[in-house]
Amino acid sequence: MNSATIATATVPQTSPPPDLATIKTRQQAAWSSGDYAVVGTTLQIVGELLCEALDVRAGQKVLDVAAGNGNASLAAARRGGDVVSTDYVPALLERGRERAAAEGLAIGFQQADAEALPFPDRRFDVVVSTFGVMFTPDHERAASELLRVCRPGGKIGLANWTPDGFIGQLFRTIGQHLPPPAGVRSPALWGTAQHFDALFGDSAHTITTERRSFAFRYRSAAHWLDVFRTYYGPVLKAFAALSPDGQVALERDLLALIERYNRSAGSMVALSDYLEIVITRR
Repeated sequence: MNSATIATATVPQTSPPPDLATIKTRQQAAWSSGDYAVVGTTLQIVGELLCEALDVRAGQKVLDVAAGNGNASLAAARRGGDVVSTDYVPALLERGRERAAAEGLAIGFQQADAEALPFPDRRFDVVVSTFGVMFTPDHERAASELLRVCRPGGKIGLANWTPDGFIGQLFRTIGQHLPPPAGVRSPALWGTAQHFDALFGDSAHTITTERRSFAFRYRSAAHWLDVFRTYYGPVLKAFAALSPDGQVALERDLLALIERYNRSAGSMVALSDYLEIVITRR
């Protein structure tokens, strides 16, 4: 073996870093497909519980990041908050705007990237996100932005799916059929205390967490699959990317997943655990 061969053999081979900008573009296309609001509206109770945990009060300036169709935005506005609702999918902001108008709630809506929020430092008393910011490709940058726009002594509140819950396992199942790009971390990490401490611990005065469950209630497993395959962007895109045989295999595995979590004999009631986190900003 010559010296050139030895040098090649001893130099560790590293994978190139993931192209986060391209990944974000693909994610935006996924969430823009279908109609997430059909699913998102069913999650309203999560926004209500999070705003109660944050003790949102009248007159507080509240920012909802990656708000979807506005569950937490509506909950905060119902408590008298001065709310700005943001997302990078314009159609979802329009759905939130329609819901606010129907209830006579004054909410500002603005298109924004969770990794580059267009607001000054320390602008908000409360910053929230329900199943939104956890899907950003650059975890550290997103966490830094949440901290930046929250005033010292203010609160950040998040609801994030856990890895071992129903939705966490949904994404794991999809990943078995369509592996994610190399180097991309799972969004379900946001539902673990260890990852959360790494992202926020140095800037937090206190961090409190509570494990909660949301019940997905549908007429049957087939009904759930039809709704998610039609309206929930990541599932819709996964099926579209697979061959006919691949689609059959994914459908089989998703129905098996529901069977594992379903606790109803006559319909579908699948509990999905999520982590509710409240941070008091240092």
